[in-house]
Amino acid sequence: MAEMGSKGVTAGKIASNVQKKLTRAQEKVLQKLGKADETKDEQFEQCVQNFNKQLTEGTRLQKDLRTYLASVKAMHEASKKLSECLQEVYEPDWPGRDEANKIAENNDLLWMDYHQKLVDQALLTMDTYLGQFPDIKSRIAKRGRKLVDYDSARHHFESLQTAKKKDEAKIAKAEEELIKAQKVFEEMNVDLQEELPSLWNSRVGFYVNTFQSIAGLEENFHKEMSKLNQNLNDVLVNLEKQHGSNTFTIKAQPSDNAPAKGNKSPSPPPDGSPAATPEIRVNHEPEPASGASPGATLPKSPSQSSLPAVVVETFSATVNGTVEGSSGAGRVDLPPGFMFKVQAQHDYTATDTDELQLKAGDVVLVIPFQNPEEQDEGWLMGVKESDWNQHKELEKCRGVFPENFTERVQ
Repeated sequence: MAEMGSKGVTAGKIASNVQKKLTRAQEKVLQKLGKADETKDEQFEQCVQNFNKQLTEGTRLQKDLRTYLASVKAMHEASKKLSECLQEVYEPDWPGRDEANKIAENNDLLWMDYHQKLVDQALLTMDTYLGQFPDIKSRIAKRGRKLVDYDSARHHFESLQTAKKKDEAKIAKAEEELIKAQKVFEEMNVDLQEELPSLWNSRVGFYVNTFQSIAGLEENFHKEMSKLNQNLNDVLVNLEKQHGSNTFTIKAQPSDNAPAKGNKSPSPPPDGSPAATPEIRVNHEPEPASGASPGATLPKSPSQSSLPAVVVETFSATVNGTVEGSSGAGRVDLPPGFMFKVQAQHDYTATDTDELQLKAGDVVLVIPFQNPEEQDEGWLMGVKESDWNQHKELEKCRGVFPENFTERVQ
């Protein structure tokens, strides 16, 4: 047992020593690539996580709010059709005809007012709230790039200082570049350190105000609608009393081929008849309905066959990824604006969605920035050759990357 225990200890020591060697080797590789001793800010990283969560939640709320508004518009149209049906069947000699028509007009106005107030007090506020996120997201990404520049300049300065053969001119220039990179990074960092926590805290008040507005508007709408429904009920009760036990004819819909039936009171027709399921016209054209503002409407599903279909606006952009050549000659497989090729000398981990993830050996096709003012010093725009050959979709594949991680090969 003692021997086994001794062997066990020896095996443990060997494993520990191996792990230490691996860790040290990894540290040397990182130092060689300028990736060791990176500037880390856990508090800022937490703020970025909160920012992304807040953006996701806000985007979902905006989407659901638009769906809710589309549902309100769909219910408005359905209610309007139902009122029109009642006006059609109401005989001229029946009492309460004018009152019923007036109730239908007020019903229509109430729906329109409800929809417009939801747009003004909820949707527009939601759009304004989300409008601040793109700029901050762009600044977060730029801060990440400036941090890479700052760490790179710091490592370069330190390596010159510790070199056996010192070049004072190079050291002075490296120190100047380090100070410049540090200043740019810290200015952006300080601003975001102040803005992100404030934005995160603002979400509580925003959600409260938004849902209070929606709840208040819906409560008032249903109160007013309840009054109109009670008035309509009184008109119909009076109609029934006026006719007593007499039978009278309900005017058939234009689509009815069968003769009208006599009834004691205007009771609902049987299921499946044209009057039981009033026609709801579905507009598949992109033009909005009369009096309505253009926008998304409620998506149609098999369980919602009676609701108006959605008019979905699809925006698409086509990128021409080829260069025309004669008889198949020429560089037809290169992206538009191609300037030169570079090859990644070290791995680079992307810190934002607009950056390229690079592995040592990756070939990148360098292209110009669409907006030259967006180009940061030391960064290039490009698309990995493997991605371009596979997809030929510039919009999805292109991204920025640090020039000092690559070497020009063509």
